[in-house]
Amino acid sequence: RADARSAAKADRAEKRKVYLANAEKYDKEYTAEERRLITAKREAKAAGNFYVEAQPKVALVIRTRGINKIAPKPKKILQLLRIRQLHNGVFIRLNKATGNMLKRIEPYVTYGYPSRRTISKLVYKRGSGKVEGRRIPLTDNSIIEGALGKYGIVCMEDLIHEIVTCGPNFKWANNFLCPFKLSSPIK
Repeated sequence: RADARSAAKADRAEKRKVYLANAEKYDKEYTAEERRLITAKREAKAAGNFYVEAQPKVALVIRTRGINKIAPKPKKILQLLRIRQLHNGVFIRLNKATGNMLKRIEPYVTYGYPSRRTISKLVYKRGSGKVEGRRIPLTDNSIIEGALGKYGIVCMEDLIHEIVTCGPNFKWANNFLCPFKLSSPIK
């Protein structure tokens, strides 16, 4: 029994090293991207031009109106986007189809383009995952690894990176995250 315990402890220590290495790798990537953006803006300004940033890839959509008097089409779109309750928020990959959906449901939702920091704060503070059909708060990396390990997402930073960059496994990462239950704004 003591051997099993020490083996599990060593395994957890190895995983922590991997998580830390991933976090450092992503931090370097984000820093390099910020520097590239700054230099591109400076070069454009020096040449007398404008630098146009890339279109955002992800939107955060929050439901702002209840269920009364909603036409069937917008109601179905809200269900497809998993925004069933008031003040629920979800991440959505932006493309032509989701853009048209957002136009249809604009009276019932508000949306914007979150920064990396906003995504990180939301996932850390309000994040919960779907495990076997149940909503489980993301308190441990083992929850994420158990559900998304087959897609190469093993820790919180991997999950955040996948959503920020809108990577190849965005669909699975986003579907794993339950809609964020946000508190109502103070009037």
